[in-house]
Amino acid sequence: MAGEPQADCVFCKIVAGGIPATVLRKTDHTIAFRDINPQAPTHILVIPHAHYANAAELAAAEPLIAAELLAEAGEAAREDGLDAYRLIFNTGAGAGQTVFHAHVHVLGGKPLREGMV
Repeated sequence: MAGEPQADCVFCKIVAGGIPATVLRKTDHTIAFRDINPQAPTHILVIPHAHYANAAELAAAEPLIAAELLAEAGEAAREDGLDAYRLIFNTGAGAGQTVFHAHVHVLGGKPLREGMV
C-alpha cells in the first residue's frame, strides 16, 4: 500500500534504522543522508519517511511532504556549504531510478556539466 513501509525497500530500511547511513538531517517526514555511490563531491539523498515509488506519486498523495522534501534538500545543501547545486528526481528505470522510493539527489561541490546524472 502506498505510503506504508516496504520490507524489500532499502530506503524504508534506512528510515527504520535497519541499514546504517550518514544522516545529515532528519525531520518528522524526511531524512537526508550521503549517497554511498556519489556522482559529485557532494551527493546527498533526501527521502520521505513514507514509501511512494517516485516523486510524482508522492506529490499527488502528499503535496506538503513533497514540498518539505524540496525545502529539506535546500537546507541540506546550505548546511553542507553549497552555494550552487543541482536537484534531480529520477522517475522510472528508463530515467535511471534504481530505488523505487521517492527521493531527490542533491549534487554539488564542483561545477556540474550538462547531462551529468
